[in-house]
Amino acid sequence: MKIYGLLGNPLGHSFSQKYFAEKFQRENIDDCSYVNFETPDLHLKIEVLKSEPNLCGLNITIPYKTNIISYLDVVSPECKDIGACNCIKIFKEKWTGFNTDIAGFKKTFLPKLKSYHSKALILGTGGSSKAVAYVLKKLSIEYLFVSRTKNASLNTIGYGEITSAIMSEYKIVINTTPLGMFPNIDNAPNLPYEFVSAGHYFFDLIYNPEITLFLEKAKEKGAVIENGKKMLAIQAEESWRIWNDENL
Repeated sequence: MKIYGLLGNPLGHSFSQKYFAEKFQRENIDDCSYVNFETPDLHLKIEVLKSEPNLCGLNITIPYKTNIISYLDVVSPECKDIGACNCIKIFKEKWTGFNTDIAGFKKTFLPKLKSYHSKALILGTGGSSKAVAYVLKKLSIEYLFVSRTKNASLNTIGYGEITSAIMSEYKIVINTTPLGMFPNIDNAPNLPYEFVSAGHYFFDLIYNPEITLFLEKAKEKGAVIENGKKMLAIQAEESWRIWNDENL
């Protein structure tokens, strides 16, 4: 039995296990299983996983997309560029890292993008934010990171610095933080939502719940919204392709 799985902490919000279980059943794949590997200690869990002979692939989620890289034998060019990995192929005891956030975000993000969406605020500075920034750069969309801590050298401003002028200029707002994710659905990034307009595009990488408080507040102001559900499906299929591609 080939084993695949999701590594992160916490994993109670994750749909990946359900997604792959349904995929395996739908496509009559009976020699594979998908397991949640929830752990507060990445190093200890990696030691255990590296001794599992049937482990063929992993998806990586919060908070390990950056730290996982030091445990890899091979890193794809995209992972190297952005410093984050969310997919590992394991073959002949060699761990190779990839990033499917890039394809997942780009394909989900593009359909609702308008010509006047030329500047973006990226909320958060974790592993997912790096993939988002990578895509925006490729699309020639200017961006600023927003974090609790300002860091001018890293193109990062604090939430308290977001003014009406900044909201007017940066029409794209992308949440890459876990704020608002189940079960903490009453949380939302600390933004001046009163300055949101119909010209804004709010994207939340969270998919549970489907409409977070962040998206709900934006929708009330007429903004275009999108969640991370389609992104999850694209990422999952891209991971499956990588795990089964003999040339990778």
